[in-house]
Amino acid sequence: MAPASCALCQKAKAIIKRPKTGQSICKTCFFDVFETEVHRTITDTRLFNRGDKVAIGASGGKDSTVLAYVMKTLNDRYDYGLDLYLLSIDEGITGYRDDSLETVKRNQLQYDMPLKILSYDELYGWTMDAVVSKIGKKNNCTFCGVFRRQALDRGAASLGVEHIVTGHNADDIAETVLMNIMRGDIARLGRCTLICTQGEDTIQRSKPFKYTYEKEIVMYAYFKKLDYFSTECIYSPDAYRGHARAFLKDLEAVRPSSIIDIIHSGEAWEITEKVKATQKQQQICRRCGYMSSNELCKACTLLESLEKDTTRGGSVRIFKPHNV
Repeated sequence: MAPASCALCQKAKAIIKRPKTGQSICKTCFFDVFETEVHRTITDTRLFNRGDKVAIGASGGKDSTVLAYVMKTLNDRYDYGLDLYLLSIDEGITGYRDDSLETVKRNQLQYDMPLKILSYDELYGWTMDAVVSKIGKKNNCTFCGVFRRQALDRGAASLGVEHIVTGHNADDIAETVLMNIMRGDIARLGRCTLICTQGEDTIQRSKPFKYTYEKEIVMYAYFKKLDYFSTECIYSPDAYRGHARAFLKDLEAVRPSSIIDIIHSGEAWEITEKVKATQKQQQICRRCGYMSSNELCKACTLLESLEKDTTRGGSVRIFKPHNV
């Protein structure tokens, strides 16, 4: 039986079945539709303005590596007029982040972008290795997530960029919707599906891969032969997100559109005025100067919990964005 022809160009041999649509297409058409869909996401939502300085959150993993490659490709092809930078956060996880950062350094040369690396140790006085040695693996992802989000804002501020883009994909967003439902955190449902949110000061944070399936990102990286780091974080196997991910994969196996359907459900969620009234106004953390809904921001609250009864010497170093 002869191989099927590409469903799009009708000429080349189909070698890829898109998880998102089920279409059997050739490699060239796959690259084209993948890049075009991301371009449409960017233009339809007006993510950027010409002349914006944009930091790409780069971990060395498949999502951020493909994002860096596609952002450079689209910026050149469609003349977005963006100044692109790579911004990496070193959480201090031996045998994981130190290796993945070597990939980022190669990407810097491959994509010809400036690179800035900030570490938890220099910002907070703690590495994730030290955090886990103190509290164990339970809830360590909470510490890492809070620290990383603030570190990205501080790194962006030091670069003078107006925008951070991250490699969060459709699967990630659908998982977050499910997690918020399972935790009963209704107030976060609308925000977690936003393609663009506000970070520290005027720094925006967006997700160009919002509607891009993780499987297609993996396929794109494979067929493009991109250089990325594929090892999972050694501290993440027991993370709560893993349960939502397993549930989502089961749903996707039965109904591939489940991922996008869940995102659209989150987008359509309306928060009542009663729930809005319980949301706290933003203020400034009295310890570090970072934005917060309480006297202490989440990072400083977590740092104080680490400092209690600790045998570590010295004080915790935490800087305001302008001092990074």
